[in-house]
Amino acid sequence: MSYRNGIAEEKLREYARLMVRVGINVQPGQEIVISCPVEHYAFAHELIKEAYLAGAAEVIMRWSDDVETRQYYENVSEETLSTVPDWKAQSYLYYSRRGAGHLSVSGGDPENLKGIDPMRMHLREAALEQALEEHHKRMMASEVPWSVAAVPQKKWAKKVFPELSEEEGMEKLWELILKSVRVWDGDAVSAWEKHNAFLKEKCRMMDEYGFEKLHYKNSIGTDFTVGLVKGHKWEGGSEKSGTGTVFMANMPTEEIFTMPHREMAEGTIVSSMPLSYRGTMIKNFSLTFQGGKVVDYHAQEGIETLKSILDGDEGSRHLGEVALVPYTSPISQMKTLFYHTLFDENASCHFALGACYPTTIEGGAAMSEEELLQAGGNTSMNHVDFMVGTSDLTITGIKSDGEEVLLFENGDWADR
Repeated sequence: MSYRNGIAEEKLREYARLMVRVGINVQPGQEIVISCPVEHYAFAHELIKEAYLAGAAEVIMRWSDDVETRQYYENVSEETLSTVPDWKAQSYLYYSRRGAGHLSVSGGDPENLKGIDPMRMHLREAALEQALEEHHKRMMASEVPWSVAAVPQKKWAKKVFPELSEEEGMEKLWELILKSVRVWDGDAVSAWEKHNAFLKEKCRMMDEYGFEKLHYKNSIGTDFTVGLVKGHKWEGGSEKSGTGTVFMANMPTEEIFTMPHREMAEGTIVSSMPLSYRGTMIKNFSLTFQGGKVVDYHAQEGIETLKSILDGDEGSRHLGEVALVPYTSPISQMKTLFYHTLFDENASCHFALGACYPTTIEGGAAMSEEELLQAGGNTSMNHVDFMVGTSDLTITGIKSDGEEVLLFENGDWADR
């Protein structure tokens, strides 16, 4: 048996198979778009192989590279940053309109864009948001199946485990990733079926309660109430595409989530974990809301980056997601800061500044942007998750008649 960074090749193949069969759930005759950093070509090859074995009509590769990306932001003109060629936009729209599955492989240097002028990145993001608006809406509404996987990279591993050698760090990061996606022990597909059933039961319970708002309180300073839109739905685990294909958007995932009302948020939220954003760490920060909008903020480190998030557009100062994750989740128990939202958000209850998920309100997938705003949803080119869960977090659900239900106690489900 051959090994790569101490990880058995069979485990890597199982991971690729899981992403193809459960993540995006490739259907016979379906086109599959895979976005992947060039250095992870070996894992991409496994994904390609598994996709064709599952019956994919064609696999389209979109390669990226950290070095090229940094050189791009350092050197091109503002005009270039603000321009998206029509052919590039049409290439995304062509496949999303045809119902292609989209699988993204992440795993780069968390500090690759550190020091880049945030305004230059904002120009590019604004241009992409405008050019790819239809594509992004299809993805946010889960009209097409999509999923995200992660593969270790040397600089990422060194950031997470600075005390270990390069080889040891890569081995450790591989181990934690494979454990987080339930590939490490036993039958991963069966394990995901069981886990998915647990998340769906929590969604059913929360939907039955139909809370009007949630109140958060802990010892580090969070004292916050968030309203939920009428007709909100809790989601978690698997989703269904517009054609009825069941897929798992995030692997790993430990959360259930729903839509907050953009104008109903009061009080202060204090972060429980650092936020890694575009290569900069934002540490020990707090956000104060009035009428659903951030009106004050503080950070021990990275305050200019925090400001750039909040000033991204009008919707960036409002919430777009409320997510519940028990403090005892498997990823939380790893006691590791991954510097990667895919993992860190699944270690803690969290919120997101920016765009909401239209699928988390009845009829939301068919709503126009104006209708979504009227219902209380939020729109933005941003969607930035930040963590608030602690070992002493209490969350109380409040119904429209004032009845209160204790949901979280000591950071975990009160009914566990």
